[in-house]
Amino acid sequence: MIRFAIKKVIPKINIQDYTYTLSDDKIAKYPLPNREDSRILIFKHNSLDESKFSNLAGLLPSDSLLIFNKTKVVPARLLFRKPTGAHIEIFCLEPYYPNEYNLNFSSTDNCSWIAVVGNAKKWKSGFLHFDTNGDSVLNQINLKAKLEQIIEDKYVVNFSWEGGISFSQVMEMCGKVPIPPYLNRDTQLIDKERYQTLYASTKGSVAAPTAGLHFSQHVLDDIDKKGIKRGELVLHVGAGTFLPVKANEISSHKMHSELFSVEISMVRALLEQVVAGNPVVAVGTTSVRTLESLYWIGLKCFNGLQPSDTEQWEPYSETSTDVTPTQALQSLVEWMESSNIHIMERKTRIIIVPGYKFRIVDILITNFHQPNSTLLLLIASFVGDYWKSIYSYALDNGFRFLSYGDSSVLFRLD
Repeated sequence: MIRFAIKKVIPKINIQDYTYTLSDDKIAKYPLPNREDSRILIFKHNSLDESKFSNLAGLLPSDSLLIFNKTKVVPARLLFRKPTGAHIEIFCLEPYYPNEYNLNFSSTDNCSWIAVVGNAKKWKSGFLHFDTNGDSVLNQINLKAKLEQIIEDKYVVNFSWEGGISFSQVMEMCGKVPIPPYLNRDTQLIDKERYQTLYASTKGSVAAPTAGLHFSQHVLDDIDKKGIKRGELVLHVGAGTFLPVKANEISSHKMHSELFSVEISMVRALLEQVVAGNPVVAVGTTSVRTLESLYWIGLKCFNGLQPSDTEQWEPYSETSTDVTPTQALQSLVEWMESSNIHIMERKTRIIIVPGYKFRIVDILITNFHQPNSTLLLLIASFVGDYWKSIYSYALDNGFRFLSYGDSSVLFRLD
């Protein structure tokens, strides 16, 4: 086994250089009646234009490969009550036991989750009962929660219930869709459908991959008619996606970890696309983070190392690698084949900031992101200082921002 001692060179970035003023009236609080009616801002050849999202197929090269994140948002907010009447909200973040999503969701009497607990100071010990609000069906489930332990600022909560149904069904019956906090409103019926992509199929996210919310069946059909290829992966979006960068220097920010999975067929298709020199289009920043992580995992395979999780500052080192994306992806395919692995699961904490060299993604479809966020830093790394012109144009021309807002298609700077 080859071992490398590579010194990391963490970029010196002041977050105040990557912010802007976002007033509340610019934030879209609700989705448009039709998904594809959102506007799309186009950044290409260092110039700006705009269109409707319904015209997306015409904006992309016909030899593109579109990569979608097919994760599905789970109704992860559960409201419990103490015997005193005090309400405690439990926001499930990721499975603890069983720690594999499918096993956890299929549990039929108890399971544990890492969670954020609202009003936690009023819950020191003992069982909580789910607030059924008098619903006789929910009463029969007898859903209870018990605090098991505290890990840093998170809680491990054990859930138990009756009736022999799966925890996935329990969530569907009892939970609420965890819409973003900046919407400043309660979850409503429309969110159950619209805070979910049409192609969502693998449960596990607590936030939607919002770039995908604009895709209607009509848009997908137009993409297929043009001969644009489609691929899928899964990255379960965590609540950390909403966390602002509080440190002045990005070097002090701790990036959140998210689980992703890719099928070997997708990696092969990606390799074929890269070898041909055809564009890879990421639908959303979650797809970007996964695709770029694949390069770093493939690089480990190329160097004879175990393809471990991608760490936050792994891509930043004194020695810039000359291993091509083709070599890295080929090595990853060979490792998956030799290990008889059809679906690879890993975690990524990769942080993409100005100075990062993109290996896989050529075009990005994405919404407009919060100030002081790692997602805005990702945009700045993709289009350079043009991010300021892009966001100024969007603000000055009435584009809608954040999760339910409008979209953009960004062609990466060479």
